[in-house]
Amino acid sequence: MELTTTAARPGLRHRMQQLIYGFFTAQTLHVAVRLRIPDLLADGARDVGDLAAATGADAPSLRRLLRALVFLEVLDEPAPGTFALTEQGEVLRADVTGSMRELVLLLSGPESWAAWGQLEHSVRTGEVAWEHVHGRSCFDHLMADPQRQAAFNAAMAEGSRAFVPTLLSAYDFGDLRTVVDVGGGSGALLAGVLAAHPHLRGTVFDTPDGVADAARTVAEQGVADRCGVEAGDFFVSVPPGADAYVLKSILHDWDDEECVRVLRTVRRAVRPDSRVVLVESLMPTTVTTAPSVAQVVMNDLNMMVCHGGRERTVAEFRELLRAAGFRLESVTPCPAPSVVGILEATPTPVTGPDGS
Repeated sequence: MELTTTAARPGLRHRMQQLIYGFFTAQTLHVAVRLRIPDLLADGARDVGDLAAATGADAPSLRRLLRALVFLEVLDEPAPGTFALTEQGEVLRADVTGSMRELVLLLSGPESWAAWGQLEHSVRTGEVAWEHVHGRSCFDHLMADPQRQAAFNAAMAEGSRAFVPTLLSAYDFGDLRTVVDVGGGSGALLAGVLAAHPHLRGTVFDTPDGVADAARTVAEQGVADRCGVEAGDFFVSVPPGADAYVLKSILHDWDDEECVRVLRTVRRAVRPDSRVVLVESLMPTTVTTAPSVAQVVMNDLNMMVCHGGRERTVAEFRELLRAAGFRLESVTPCPAPSVVGILEATPTPVTGPDGS
């Protein structure tokens, strides 16, 4: 009699097949965005020959890609060989609010692709796969490649613009007067906050490359008269004396030692009544199979592979803050489906020369 094993169950095999094929999906989306398919379909359906001419692609091969995009619900095929953009596909256009185009290019581009190919190296050694493959850190790589730096900035700006309504719904800026966005990049997050709160003044602070587009961003949002832009190194100093210091998706890039260095820099800059506002994904104490958890655990692997950072639990953030001279006062989860939490901290009395 033939034994029926768990591995032979069709449903389980189908689910595992979907997981195994996951990288197929990432590269399908990457090539579609590289060819600007969503942008080319912004004004309506087009046939494959027209799209092949517009992209310089081989028409039969392009049709095979487009069929896969139909399966992924990025495109529709209203008639054989004619393709149209779906509502899901709209988010891959370059010119829409909430676009994720640059994120696709960033995460599935050749540099990240090569680093993820060395995931096993990180797991076995604890080392950063990106550095193993490319011979330098991800941030050093960005600084040496202006085109990739611009793409990285654009991807971060996309995410920040999309996150502004969520942040405003979860955190009250009403009793603040001055805010510094530490590592604020293009200024998209702070500009959105200032636009919603006319009483606020702010400063976008990041590296010179990071703030390259910040002046333009705050001007486009109409808040340039209330928002300064400063370049520097948050391991060395940040603008002093603000009511609040916002760090969005900064600490997850770094290991614990570097996180404490950043927070101690902020500690030296704050007033006794200032606040530190961390905006970070929160790793659950016990991981479940909830769809929202996938974003946290997979991005945690991405931090390990590309930066040497990590996603953290509330307890781990509390310990980082304590080591840097802050006390965690509150944790506010953002509305679902976001996995982000807002952690507010206040300075504890200074007990040493480093502010810890």
